[in-house]
Amino acid sequence: MNTDAEYFRAKLRFEIDIMDVAEAYRGDAFVLVDTRRRASWEHGHVPGAVHLPTAEIPARAPEMIPAGSKVVVYSWGPGCNGSAVAALAFAELGYEVREMLGGIEYWARNGLPVETADGVRSGAADSLVTAHQPAAPELPPSTS
Repeated sequence: MNTDAEYFRAKLRFEIDIMDVAEAYRGDAFVLVDTRRRASWEHGHVPGAVHLPTAEIPARAPEMIPAGSKVVVYSWGPGCNGSAVAALAFAELGYEVREMLGGIEYWARNGLPVETADGVRSGAADSLVTAHQPAAPELPPSTS
């Protein structure tokens, strides 16, 4: 048995890349949950996400998210383990849960839409964090 391979195979069962979330989120494959505090949520969140702070998951998740639902959680970003703590809380309640790697920070850095009280906006994708770049503009034919 290769324990390194087993570790990474198991890890991939519980994590999900931001672009995979963005592509799959167009359907109803899972409930996306922002697990940050109210002020962070108001600062900006993924449109359509459910706001459920980590500390409230044990008490409120069963009334907000139907049993048997697949859940994807996120928090701020890679410098924060809030989504791992939230994922554990959902797992302890029996939900199938995955953690969105990179959180809202890398969601925004990938140029994906962020919602605030002022509406939904998308910024430019940071070429250092995403391979999903917009197509290059077509150049006029050369005259030489």
